[in-house]
Amino acid sequence: MNNGERPTIPLCVSLPLPQNELQEIIEKAKDWALMHGTCMRSKENFNRDALQFAPFLLIPSSFPREEFERACEIQLILNQLMHRVAYNYEFLKETLKETIKVDTFTQKLFEIYETVHNEGFTQKISLGLLRSDLMLDTSCPEEFGCKSYGPYCCWKQVEINTIASGFGWLGPAATNLHRYILTELNKSEKLKNLPDNNALEGLCTGLIEAWKIYGDPKSVILFVIEDVTYNICDQRFHEFEIRRLNPNVRVIRRTLTQLAVEASLGPNKELIVGNRTVAVVYFRCGYEPDQYPTEKEWNARLLIERALAIKCPSIQYHLAGAKKVQQALAKPGAVARFLKDERTVKQVRGIFTGLYALDFDEHGDRAIEVAIADPERFVLKPQREGGGNNVYGLDVRKALESMKNKQERTAWILMDRIHPPLQKNYQIRPGSTTDSELKEVVSELGIFGVIIGDEKNIISNTQVGHMLRTKLASADEGGVASGLGACDSPYLID
Repeated sequence: MNNGERPTIPLCVSLPLPQNELQEIIEKAKDWALMHGTCMRSKENFNRDALQFAPFLLIPSSFPREEFERACEIQLILNQLMHRVAYNYEFLKETLKETIKVDTFTQKLFEIYETVHNEGFTQKISLGLLRSDLMLDTSCPEEFGCKSYGPYCCWKQVEINTIASGFGWLGPAATNLHRYILTELNKSEKLKNLPDNNALEGLCTGLIEAWKIYGDPKSVILFVIEDVTYNICDQRFHEFEIRRLNPNVRVIRRTLTQLAVEASLGPNKELIVGNRTVAVVYFRCGYEPDQYPTEKEWNARLLIERALAIKCPSIQYHLAGAKKVQQALAKPGAVARFLKDERTVKQVRGIFTGLYALDFDEHGDRAIEVAIADPERFVLKPQREGGGNNVYGLDVRKALESMKNKQERTAWILMDRIHPPLQKNYQIRPGSTTDSELKEVVSELGIFGVIIGDEKNIISNTQVGHMLRTKLASADEGGVASGLGACDSPYLID
C-alpha cells in the first residue's frame, strides 16, 4: 500500500495555519520547550553545558479514543505476561538457543543469565519498567477495527521494551507543550481530549517502591548511564522526580566502565559503589554491544546481577525483551503457556502482527522466500534495542539474499510491516528551515507499565502513562534520539 492509498485521520486543528500565526506559534513553542526541559543535547554539536529543544510536532496527533483506551487496559496483562516469561528459564533457553550461536551480544547476556541462574539468584525480585510500542494498522478486518472515523483501524504491537524504556519525561512534557500550544491558538476547548499523562511520576514511584522493598533507608538508587548522555532530560527528570516524591532517596549515576572500578560486593552480596549500598539498579544503557567496549564492562554487569540490589531490568527481564522472544510468543499456544484465561490469551494474540523465525527449517525457508519476493511487506529485525538497527524496503531483499545460507539468519526475525493512517502536521526540529512546511506523518504510541515481583508473586502491577513519537511517513526509523522521529502527544477522537 503506498502513501497515496493509505487512509488519513481527522486533524486536531484545521491546517494549514495562516503564515503569520504559524511563525509566531512556532517561535513561542520552541522557547516554551527550551524553558520547560523538553530538550536534548545535540549530537552534531555536542556541548555538555548546552541543550537544544527536542524535535516535536506542532499539533498533537489524532488517535482513536477506543484504541487508546484498549492499549492502556491491556498493559496490565502484558506486564504479567513479560514477568512470567522472564521467570521461565526453560522457555528463554529454548527460544534463544539458535540466536546465541550467531549473535555474540545475546550470547554474552545469556552467559550471565546462566551463571546467576545456576548459582541461585541473590535477589529474587525484579523491577520492570516496560513500554509496549504500537501502531495503528489500516489493514484490520472490519470486525476488529475501530470505526470512529472511516477506515477500519486497530493497533498492533511493534515491540515491548524491557530495558531503558525512555520518554518517561518527554512523553508528559510533550502533552504539556501541546496544552500550551492549543491554548495559544485559542483552542482551549480541545484540551479535554489530551489524556492525562503521569508517566514520570508512575515510573519513579516504581523505583521508590523497589527501594522501599530493599529495606535500607541509607541505600541509594544507581542509574547505569552511557559514557555520553544525549537524552539527558529524560534521565535527570527521573532523578528530580524521585527526590520530589521522597527527599530521602538519593540517586547516583555511573557508567559500566566506572562500575568496573568502583563496584564491589559486600559480605551479604550487597552492591557497594564507593561507600554507598545500592538498593536499586536502573539501567539506562547496556542494551547495545558498543556499551561494553571491553571485558571489564561485562564483568561489571555480571557483578551487578550477582548482587542483592533489585535490578531494572534483571538479566532475565533483559533477555525477555529480545525480538526472538517476541516472535516466539506469537506462535500458536505460546501465550497460553503463561496466561491461563482464554479471553485474556485471545486479547493478547489479537495485538500481534505477523512474526516469523528465520530458522533452518521449512518455515524459515518459506519466510525468506516470501520476503525476498515482496520485501516491502516486511521489516527485518535483529536482537537490538535503541533504534537504527532494523532493515526496511528493498534492503530486506539484499540482506536476506546475503545471509539465507548462513547461520547468521537465525539471529533475525521478520515482522509484517504495519501501515498506519496518515496525518499532516508541522515537524519542528532544531536548525531546520522547513518548520513551516506541512508534512505527511505517522505515529507510534508507547504505553508504560510498572511491575514488581519474583517467580511466585507479583507485588505490584500498574499502567502509568504513555508517550507518542511521530515521524515523516517517508522515514523508516522513528527514534527521536536516533532517527527522524519527534515528540508528540495523542489527541483522542471518537
